Amino acid sequence: MSDTFFSGSITALITPMNRDGSLDFVSFEKLVDWQIREGTSALCAVGTTGESPTLSHAEHHAVVERTIKVSAGRVPVIAGVGSNSTSEAIDLAQYAEKAGANAVLVVAPYYNKPTQEGLYRHYMAIADAISIPVILYNIPGRSIVDISVETMARLARHPNIIGVKDATANLLRPLQVRRAVEKRFNQLSGEDGTAVAFLAAGGNGCISVTANVAPALCANVQKAWQEGRAQDAIAIQDKLLPLHDTLFCESNPAPAKYAASLLGLAGETCRLPLAPLTEPSREKVRAALVDVGLLN
Repeated sequence: MSDTFFSGSITALITPMNRDGSLDFVSFEKLVDWQIREGTSALCAVGTTGESPTLSHAEHHAVVERTIKVSAGRVPVIAGVGSNSTSEAIDLAQYAEKAGANAVLVVAPYYNKPTQEGLYRHYMAIADAISIPVILYNIPGRSIVDISVETMARLARHPNIIGVKDATANLLRPLQVRRAVEKRFNQLSGEDGTAVAFLAAGGNGCISVTANVAPALCANVQKAWQEGRAQDAIAIQDKLLPLHDTLFCESNPAPAKYAASLLGLAGETCRLPLAPLTEPSREKVRAALVDVGLLN
């Protein structure tokens, strides 16, 4: 069984883009380095927040490679390799392994609505094709399908399947999964707003969108909890709440990219079909950054 285990604040990295839509690797490398210096415990590249659906395979590979290169072993790198085609997900996972990723994050297949048996076979095929750890990504709000607790328990019997990113916002799930799975299983919140509550329910950390623009604060939430300072963790989480809420006022990652642009981290460009933020949403993002103390 793999002994890989992730905890703390893990940033679901945005993929900075130039105004013409090309990848902005200058900003990306600065972002990765800054994340590590601010206390982020691991980096997740080319997930949903990284706009993986609109990146070509070559761009996807390049972002994974660049994340690994810049992180230089200082923190682990989790590569997003999800697809609604099992063979495509396997190809992406095998490339990530060859590039040196520490683990892969695999979203439940979207649009084609597999059954629980289909989900099981999809994940087993990917786990069988690589030797690095697989983290399931359960986000019914985007993928439509929900990886059931029973299916998760079945999948956890595979030695390469080590955990789950849970974006259900259902705080019963970590309790149910812990009871159903027969081994140490890495449970990571995929919802910034439930980061502390998820820890209290037995979780280990958070794969965070907010950490793109507030990495130190997100890391301090996790650190406080790990050190037994629950009230401090709650206080920091309360401070972050306006930002957690506002970064989802429109489809992720458009608000996060606009926030990053206000902080001088990267441009706000997203690829279609994601549109630029509307003016009311821009005002909300700016106000939230001011409220949290990140912008004057």
